[in-house]
Amino acid sequence: MTALLGLLLLATPWGSMAGPQRADAMAHLKTLPTLRERVLEATEGFMGAPYVLSPLGEGAGHDPDPLIRWDAVDCVTLIEQSIALSTAEPANLVETLTALRYDGPASWENRLHVMESQWLPQNVKRGLLRDVTAQWGGEKTRRVKKVITASTWKEKSGAGLALPEAKQEKGTFEFDIIPSEVAAEALRKAPAGLLVVVFRADRPWLVTRISHVALLVQTPKGPMLRHASRSFKKVVDEPLARYLGRNLDFGRWTIEGLAVFEPVLPPS
Repeated sequence: MTALLGLLLLATPWGSMAGPQRADAMAHLKTLPTLRERVLEATEGFMGAPYVLSPLGEGAGHDPDPLIRWDAVDCVTLIEQSIALSTAEPANLVETLTALRYDGPASWENRLHVMESQWLPQNVKRGLLRDVTAQWGGEKTRRVKKVITASTWKEKSGAGLALPEAKQEKGTFEFDIIPSEVAAEALRKAPAGLLVVVFRADRPWLVTRISHVALLVQTPKGPMLRHASRSFKKVVDEPLARYLGRNLDFGRWTIEGLAVFEPVLPPS
């Protein structure tokens, strides 16, 4: 397949592709040398897709939404589906996505719901993500933590997940972040396709302080975020500085900083 044909395929929304065309587009993604490049290009097929909160589920039970869909995404499923499209063979796409989203068979209880304690550490451990925050934050990088206790799980945000106690991860989870006031400048020279994770001010009664994930896009006008945006109600590219500016004064739940992870190809 030529590079031009591949670009034309990825200009077509994933939801408009028939099975053979989607297989060709996935084959094209695998010609790109890094997972970072593959995931970024895979997101092209979701540009403009409607934002829908939690569009994926298990197809039955607590969340009967489908295991995969093309017509809508939220910030996490945009990333998850793009990683799966970039690494799977067409015949095992759902299997690959399930392995990314769950710790075991697809079920509400096995889903990696909480970013700090489940989704990020699990996918770092699996070799799909590498924390590169300190590399790009330099001396401005600082350490933050999220403490999740049994009491946290009894509060509204934790109790609302209705997870069995065995799945209620507890502990202190630490991350490097680039402070919000310097993040746009710090990421100006970072490579496109990095995963950007938004940390807000800690509210101890919430089970998470991560409110958003996106991909870094580099343009002549500076760094952008490619994200499924609740504000814009679709997948958009937005200047990083503008995103930070409009969110910094978000009541007391302001953005404290950004963590940055590089998608990497899993060990063969």
